[in-house]
Amino acid sequence: MINRIRDIRRQKGLTLADVAARCSPPTTAQTIGRLETGMRSLSLVWMNRIGAALEIDPQLLVKADEAAEPQIIARLGTHGAEALAKPMSAVFPVGSGAAQLVVMTVEVGAGEYRSGDQVWLRQVATEEFGRALNRDVLAPRPGGRFAFGRMIDRDGDRVALLPPGIGQRQVVIDHPAWIGVAELLVRSL
Repeated sequence: MINRIRDIRRQKGLTLADVAARCSPPTTAQTIGRLETGMRSLSLVWMNRIGAALEIDPQLLVKADEAAEPQIIARLGTHGAEALAKPMSAVFPVGSGAAQLVVMTVEVGAGEYRSGDQVWLRQVATEEFGRALNRDVLAPRPGGRFAFGRMIDRDGDRVALLPPGIGQRQVVIDHPAWIGVAELLVRSL
């Protein structure tokens, strides 16, 4: 197995010292460097510590030798597209955490969403609903149904959503067990 610590660290714009300081308990930049290069064995304990420091799922730190994966080969800057000195592994840009990810596919375009889009949402519990104000959310409704839209109000355990598109009426949901906050839009070009 090849580890991806360096690629992920560089993609997040962190130094060895940054990652070392973020580890719990903190470690040295030299130790992180040895883990990156394979000079030191990457145990499960280290995978969990570094995964938490990089805010990713620890299993993203390792890959099979023959795995074909997307590569970051260029960056778009103020002077146009520039080649990277060395390609880096592309890491799916969703951090880890206790919250669970869910995906909603768009079959019929509405508002800014087009047919074929995928909306990746992070499930949050009731106590975190306040942080979702003015964000697009998916909320479960009774009978196995869902409501999707911009969260425009919250009153205790009640949320009000404004569905995407022109002329839509707000939907009020009492006591949803969770809501999924839109975190990533995947769209084919």
